[in-house]
Amino acid sequence: MKFRRPREDSLEINLTPLIDCLLFLIIFLMISTTFNKASKLQIVLPEAKGEASKAPRAKALEIGVSQSGVYTVNGQELAVRDPRQLQSAIEKASGGRRDMPFVIAADGKASHQSVVTVMDIAGQMGFVNLNISTKMRSENP
Repeated sequence: MKFRRPREDSLEINLTPLIDCLLFLIIFLMISTTFNKASKLQIVLPEAKGEASKAPRAKALEIGVSQSGVYTVNGQELAVRDPRQLQSAIEKASGGRRDMPFVIAADGKASHQSVVTVMDIAGQMGFVNLNISTKMRSENP
């Protein structure tokens, strides 16, 4: 007796149902997802038109911050950008007085961290009269 050998069917993967399922998932996710625009913090700064006071000014301690982060204390540039050296230079220039005006004159493109470092040192040292120097914008463009 002669038996026939079973024929081997070739394996075939049909991708059509898989693609249909993926399209349904994509459509479902697109419909169920909400797209929110990240809101930006909008700040409108106040404007001031003030006149200089005619009272005699006390000698101010002026700290400069350049665009590259170099500090100056009353016009004298510090060799290193170290906060401890800045603190000792401020201590030396103030002579121990904490009631004198403390003016920060920072470049417009100076890093925020450099300015905050100066403000932090002034707060730690106990200065109470902290000012940030600005330039008045001319009315004529």
